[in-house]
Amino acid sequence: MAVSRSLRRTNPITIALGALLTFGVLLFLFSSPSATLPTKRTFLASKQAAYNALSPPSLPFRKAKTGEAQAPPPVVHYHMNNVTTSSTPIENRETVLILTPLARFYQEYWDNLLSLTYPHDLISLGFIIPKGREGNAATSALQAQIAKTQASTQKKRFASITILRQDTEPPLASQNEAERHALANQKARRAAMSKARNSLLFTTLGPTTSWVLWLDSDIIETPPDLIQDMAQHDKPIIVPNCFQRYYNKDKNAMDVRPYDFNSWVDSATAQDLAKQMAADDILLEGYAEMATYRSLMAYMTDGAGDPGREIMLDGVGGTALLVKAEVHRDGAMFPPFPFYHLIETEGFAKMARRLGWQAWGLPNYYVYHYNE
Repeated sequence: MAVSRSLRRTNPITIALGALLTFGVLLFLFSSPSATLPTKRTFLASKQAAYNALSPPSLPFRKAKTGEAQAPPPVVHYHMNNVTTSSTPIENRETVLILTPLARFYQEYWDNLLSLTYPHDLISLGFIIPKGREGNAATSALQAQIAKTQASTQKKRFASITILRQDTEPPLASQNEAERHALANQKARRAAMSKARNSLLFTTLGPTTSWVLWLDSDIIETPPDLIQDMAQHDKPIIVPNCFQRYYNKDKNAMDVRPYDFNSWVDSATAQDLAKQMAADDILLEGYAEMATYRSLMAYMTDGAGDPGREIMLDGVGGTALLVKAEVHRDGAMFPPFPFYHLIETEGFAKMARRLGWQAWGLPNYYVYHYNE
């Protein structure tokens, strides 16, 4: 005999299953996830720690304690429109990512980094170090300083620090200055530098980053307000003049001289040379064998002139290069191949210009390179 519909509805098994299903739905709707993850779509501050190695790289990662289960990767919503790049970065709490390809460790570089007045809790550091004996020594020296700087007793700790090690052999056996700047070594050396810069950038650039400061490991002296001073110009790409202190024997006194010749305004001569080159050839600056007659920012200085003076550039050096993060997000990187016969930082300026971003220079604002 068929069972009536009313009897089926009041069956104890049906009621139990319905109650269990209702309880499950309520538990799903009202329970909060563990690990205190955000319950609403909020923009995270850089000081908040990630809970898993797969979390965005702009947040510092903390390992789980011994015996403690590793929390799952968080699902976080970022409002990218909230990421500002302004002329008042401190007031707007804009995060800065300082990236340094590091072949040798100079204590003066680290001391200068610590002296920067930009709030350190808004600064993340990223390093990429080559394979080999010199790279191992640089890594050990860097880690020793990081251990001191990031100790719990230090109030001016950085938001996060990332160290990458390259897995390929460096193109040059030695990192001495003469070997690095030999004309014959430039294409291979700067192609390798481009790959290192790109690897470092793509690994560390996160959704909370406003500015990227490329700072070479042999830049040992900058104004303490370097970041604020350059950011206040509100330019997508801006570079200071890089000089070097040395002992002038003619004057029997310390003096300064230009060092970085990669920041320049293009010339008709250089453009004509490029037209005659093979597809894989590159133009280089600062070599008598390749006279381009470009206007070099290194020689545009007014000495003690206005440090805020701006000029438009076609090529930039990477010794101390401040870039709005959106320029990199837009696709501008460091070509390890000839790009319009340019490579590395000069190729970056060309690529950025093709994307609509103009590079600028500060001929009377100085940073100083280590003198070997």
